[in-house]
Amino acid sequence: MHRRWIALAIALTFSGMTQAHETPKTAAPAIEAGADDENLWLDDIDGAKPLEWVKARNAETVAKYAEGEDFKTLDARILEVLDSDAKIPMVSKIGDHYYNFWRDKQHPKGLWRRTTLAEYRKDKPAWETVIDLDALAASEKENWVWHGAQCLKPDYRRCLVSLSRGGADADVVREFDLSTKRFIEGGFSLPEAKSQVAWIDDDHIYVATDFGPGSMTTSSYPRIVKEWKRGTPLSSATTVYEGKPSDMSISAFRDLTPGFERDFVQRALEFYNSETFLRGKDGKLTKVDVPNDAETDVEREWLLIEPRTPWTVGGKTYPSGALLATKFDDYMAGKRDIIVLFTPDEHTSLSSHSWTRHHLILNLMRDVVSEIQVLTPASAGAWKSETLSGAPALSTMQAGGIDADESDDYFLTVSGFLQPTTLYHGTLGKGEREAIKHSPAFFDASRFVVSQHFATSKDGTKVPYFEIAPKAMKADGNNPTLVYGYGGFEISLQPMYSAGVGRAWLEKGGVYVIANIRGGGEYGPRWHQAALKANRPRAYEDFAAVSQDLIDRKITSPRHMGMMGGSNGGLLAGNMLTKYPQLYGAVVSQVALLDMKRYTHMSAGASWMAEYGDPDKPEEWKYIQTFSPYQNLHKGTKYPPVLFTTSTRDDRVGPVHARKMAARMQAMGFDASLYENIEGGHGAAADNKQSAFMNALAYTYLWEHLK
Repeated sequence: MHRRWIALAIALTFSGMTQAHETPKTAAPAIEAGADDENLWLDDIDGAKPLEWVKARNAETVAKYAEGEDFKTLDARILEVLDSDAKIPMVSKIGDHYYNFWRDKQHPKGLWRRTTLAEYRKDKPAWETVIDLDALAASEKENWVWHGAQCLKPDYRRCLVSLSRGGADADVVREFDLSTKRFIEGGFSLPEAKSQVAWIDDDHIYVATDFGPGSMTTSSYPRIVKEWKRGTPLSSATTVYEGKPSDMSISAFRDLTPGFERDFVQRALEFYNSETFLRGKDGKLTKVDVPNDAETDVEREWLLIEPRTPWTVGGKTYPSGALLATKFDDYMAGKRDIIVLFTPDEHTSLSSHSWTRHHLILNLMRDVVSEIQVLTPASAGAWKSETLSGAPALSTMQAGGIDADESDDYFLTVSGFLQPTTLYHGTLGKGEREAIKHSPAFFDASRFVVSQHFATSKDGTKVPYFEIAPKAMKADGNNPTLVYGYGGFEISLQPMYSAGVGRAWLEKGGVYVIANIRGGGEYGPRWHQAALKANRPRAYEDFAAVSQDLIDRKITSPRHMGMMGGSNGGLLAGNMLTKYPQLYGAVVSQVALLDMKRYTHMSAGASWMAEYGDPDKPEEWKYIQTFSPYQNLHKGTKYPPVLFTTSTRDDRVGPVHARKMAARMQAMGFDASLYENIEGGHGAAADNKQSAFMNALAYTYLWEHLK
C-alpha cells in the first residue's frame, strides 16, 4: 500500500543512465485496421517482415551515428562508469545481512550478493555471492534479467525470486533457499507472466498471475488473486478476489510485522485509483474506507493516508497532498480521529515517507529541492517534529528507514548535479550520521555551475527548471543545449549526479537543462492533475516555455537546442517535435508512446487511460488527437531531425509506436532515424553494455545535430 504502480510509468531518469526493466509477449494484441494507418503491419512485434525492416533501420542508424571514433570513445567512457567498481553498492537489509545486486565488466548480467553492516562500512567489503546470474543464464541458456526477490520474515530463509527473459515486465518466479543458496526443487514456481506474488507463511503464498483465458485485465495484468498452498498444483489454488477485466490489476499481501500481522487485497482500477480491503481470517473482505485516489500505508498501529484531492471526513476537510495519521483498528471500527502530519503549500510537497521502529521520516521538496522532517508518533495529538538537515544548495537528500521492525537506523543519500552521491548511515536520536560511502567523480565538475530558473507558461504558471552550464559560458545563443523532461504520473525530476550527462554532454561544452513541467510530482498531486487528460497540453506548453526562456536569455537558439525524453517523456518528445518544431535542432524520443489513437490496444497501454483518456470514446479522442504525434504529422512542415529508440522486448509501451512513427516520417521524406534494441524491455537495455550503447547513441545523435 505504498506508491503503487509507479514503476509502470517510469522509463528513463533524466540522466539517461538509470533504466527500468520489463518483458513482452510475442505479438501485440490485434488492432482494428483502418485506412488512416498504413503501418499496421509493423504491429507484429516478432514477425519476420517487421523485424527485417527494423534491422535495416538499425543498420542505417548505426552506419550514420555509431561507427565513428567519437561514438566509440563515448560508448567506452559511459560503459566505464556503469561497470565501475567504485560506484556505491546500494543495499537493503534482509535478516542479518545487507543485500546488493551488482553488475560490472566481469558480471554483465549481475550478482545478487550479501555482506554484514560491519563489512559494508569498509572501503572494500567482503561480499558473499548468493546468485550468479551470468552462471545461471549460461547453464540454463536463458538471457536472465534480475527482477528482485521477496524473502519471508522472520527467518528470511525462503525467497521468491523473479527473473525476466531479456528484460521484459513478464517474469518467471522461483522459490529460493537463502541458507543453501539454491533454488528449491518442487518449491513455488510460476511460468513467465506479469505475476504478483507475496508470502503468507512458510507453506502459503498469494499469487496473481495468468491463470488462463480471461484471467488477465485489458491492461495485461492479473485480474484474479488466489491463495496457493505448498505442494499442490496451481490449478487448486483458492480464489481470494476476482476483479473486472476493465480493472488495472488485482493483488494481495500479508503485512508480516510481528504482532501486527494483517492481510490486504488491492484492486487497482487505474493509476492513482484503487481500493484496499482488509482480509479477515474467515476470508471476508472489509474495505478501508478512504477515497480511491488516496495513498494508504499501514505500519504497526498506524494508518497513514495521503489524499490526492480535498477530502472531507469527520466534519473536517483535508487538502490534496496532505499526510494524515490515525489508529488503524480505531479507523476500521468507525472512529475518525485524524492527525495532520504534513500540509502542503504553494512551494512545498511530500515526496515520500519511510518508517523506522519509532519514527517516521518525511522526504519533502521545496521548489524541487529536498527537505527532511523526522516525526515521532504520539498516542494522541500532534507528533513531535525535527528537521534532518545537511543538504547543500540545489541538491537532493533522501532518507529511508533500514528495518522498521527492529531499529531506528536509516540510510541517507546526498546528491547534486555536480556532486557525486554520498551515502550516510545513522540512528535517529543517537548522534550524528556517518558518511560510509562516496561515489567517485567521473568528470571535472569545477568547470560548471548549477542554477534554478522559472519560466512563465502560456497560462501564467511559473515552471521551475534547473540549468547546468559551463562557468565560462557566453550568453550569445550559440551554446548546444539539451532539455530533458518527463511530465507525467506524478514523477519528479530532482537534482541528481549523472556521470553519463557529465561525460556525454557537459564535458563537450554543452548546457544541460531539467524542466520540471506539470504532469510531474514536483508540487504534489496538484502539479500532476494540472496536466491530466484534456489538460495534457499544459505539460507541452510548460516545456515550450522553458525552451523559449532559454532562447530569450540567449543561452541557446533553436539551431543549437535539442530535447530528449523517455516513455511518457517520449510522448513529450513527440509532441515537441510535432507542435513546436521551430524550437529545436534535434529531438530524441525513447521507448515512447506516439500513436495515441491505438495506444490502449498496445502492450500495457490500457492501464494509462486515467492519465491520457480513452481514444475509443469519441468525446475523449477529440482532445487526445491534439497530442497524438503519429496523427499530427503533416507534409510540408519543417521538422527537426529525430531519433526514436525502443526495444523489441518492451511489453509495457511496446516498440510499435516508434516503428510506425519512424516509418511514417520516412515515407513523408523527413529525417527520422530508428534504433530498436532486440533486448532490454522498457528500459531498452538488458545489461550495462547495451545501456552504454543506447545512451552513447542518443547523445552522439544530439551533438552531431546541435554542435
